[in-house]
Amino acid sequence: MSIDSTWLRCPNCFHDLEPITDRVLGCSLGHRFDLAKHGAVTLLPPKAPRTVGDDRHMLEARAGLLESGAYAPIVDALVASVRGSIARGDDDAPPPIGSSADADVVGTQSDLRIADLGCGTGYYAHGLAAAVESGSVLLADRSPTAVRMAMRAVPGSTGVVLDLWRPLPLRDVSADVAINVFAPRNPPEFARIVRTGGLLLIVVPTADHFIELRRLGAALDVPEGKAELVTTQFSAVGFTPLQTTRVEYRLTTDVGIRELLVDMGPAAHHRSDGGTSHGDLAVTVSIDVVAFARA
Repeated sequence: MSIDSTWLRCPNCFHDLEPITDRVLGCSLGHRFDLAKHGAVTLLPPKAPRTVGDDRHMLEARAGLLESGAYAPIVDALVASVRGSIARGDDDAPPPIGSSADADVVGTQSDLRIADLGCGTGYYAHGLAAAVESGSVLLADRSPTAVRMAMRAVPGSTGVVLDLWRPLPLRDVSADVAINVFAPRNPPEFARIVRTGGLLLIVVPTADHFIELRRLGAALDVPEGKAELVTTQFSAVGFTPLQTTRVEYRLTTDVGIRELLVDMGPAAHHRSDGGTSHGDLAVTVSIDVVAFARA
């Protein structure tokens, strides 16, 4: 079983991790981390909270919805953003992915290193890796169940259980592309791991996302201006905003699909039967893909 240790650093001392045996990683100060049976490694800092991220019920609901193709346009938008960054070559734009002086260290145009930070079931990483040439894919989530599911979706990937809110057990400038889809964000740490000229894609819901379900009391409110807040936060740590792409469409749902929509996210903890007791209903999917280049 293999794991790409070139992504990883020790969560205790921040020294690089290297293979000690086929199933053990270690750093120069003697900290050791065993690989799980399915190949992932848990890299949590000392005294980390005992939270486990999304539970199995939420993840299975999410997998059921995503397998239906309901969120395929979001994958298409991520792929278009990465392909556009690879192709970009005008004087005013950041260096295209793979064209910077340090490309031989962190990746080339045909050998992208893609990090999915908050990977969930691996749906978005799978779609992205299948559409563009990727040499190494990192799948990171706080939920061990999510990491296992994601690794099944993206064969040959490196899976890490970590805490996105804390200093990440990932090496400096280790990613050409990082994606963060409906997941916690850590601006200083994302800036540290994305290489100069690399691409960061953040997906956030708009105020119209699932608006029909919110009117029925079956979904949580979304604050206005999420994309603007993300732009401000990440501009402050060395990212250059490229563009914000709105993806919005209406999804025709029956009761089963609406139950998946509600159960796959935090609204599952607050659900009522209001959004799932009707017949067919058109539900708005509305998200922003906010693209940044690492300056």
